[in-house]
Amino acid sequence: MRKRNGKQDKQQPEQKTNQKRFTGSGKPAKMKTSAVGQSKSGRGWLGWIKRLFLALLVVYVSVPFIIRLFPALLAEVVYLSALKAPFFVDLQRPEDLQLNHTANFYLSPEEGIRLGVWHTVPDSRWQEAQGEGLSWYELALRDQAPIIIYLHGNGGTRAIGHRVELIKVLSAAGFHVLALDYRGFGDSTGDPSEEGMTTDGVYLYRWAKEHSSGSPVCFWGHSLGTGVATNAARRLQDQGSPPDAVILEAPYTNIREEGAHHPFAQIYRIFPAFDYFFLDSMALSNIFFPNDENLKSMSSPLMILHAKDDHVVPFEMSRKLYEIALKSQHAQENVKLVSFDSSLGYRHNNIYKDPKLPALLW
Repeated sequence: MRKRNGKQDKQQPEQKTNQKRFTGSGKPAKMKTSAVGQSKSGRGWLGWIKRLFLALLVVYVSVPFIIRLFPALLAEVVYLSALKAPFFVDLQRPEDLQLNHTANFYLSPEEGIRLGVWHTVPDSRWQEAQGEGLSWYELALRDQAPIIIYLHGNGGTRAIGHRVELIKVLSAAGFHVLALDYRGFGDSTGDPSEEGMTTDGVYLYRWAKEHSSGSPVCFWGHSLGTGVATNAARRLQDQGSPPDAVILEAPYTNIREEGAHHPFAQIYRIFPAFDYFFLDSMALSNIFFPNDENLKSMSSPLMILHAKDDHVVPFEMSRKLYEIALKSQHAQENVKLVSFDSSLGYRHNNIYKDPKLPALLW
């Protein structure tokens, strides 16, 4: 028994010695647990980043195929009518946006379609307009002041900031302004389409002509709205009543070319068969807006406004349209291109800030 116990006693110190680690000074060494934790944490972050990258890659590759299978989805992106910005604005109360001489009303170009429209009278009549109803505004259209039908770009409503500011500038310059939200935009009913939006523009023009007693009526289209303006002008011309003038602010040649140059498209420009998946899909959704083709046959006086630092629609597209219009118009003095230097910083939405704009229009 003693011998057995002796062996056990000899083994115990060896076991204890194996359970500890000693430094050169004989002191027990501390395990570097923090370094181990950091290593595990680093591997965790790396794995998370890899999974995120893989998920983004799957989405990136899937989007073109989804759009090709369901081209109507691309129409939602082109129109952006679901974006009801600015939010929490009552479109029936333009006075909340300091449009104190503006009436809100609705028109019905087709059964089941209701268009929201603002009518802003010239600034010189703002005192007369206080407290007046729709009948007064309709009669005001007969005062011989020119009427501008404002056709805004994609996304949002007629209450977006730069649109409201342009209305104020035009009103101060002595114009009546009729600003509408196309079908499906703002508080207008229906679903947007190139055909339907063109019908909306034509209907408002005819309504303005009927109520204006001979005052000149002009289309002003901005960005996507330039396609609506030239479509409507060409249709009216084919029907024998071309508009009195057309103003195009930041226009594109056609929606296919603009789609290829749009900033959002740049992430897919390197994607194989980009034209097939994206540009051809717009055609499948009947989205063309051919400003270049329309200008070949339009006879209305034309003014093109474009900032050279426009980051959405390249300025060169306006130069192309100007050359097309010069060749097609019998009276070349009826065509004017006004460019705004990059140093002014107007970009895509802010030409209204130019102090020379009212004089250019008159």
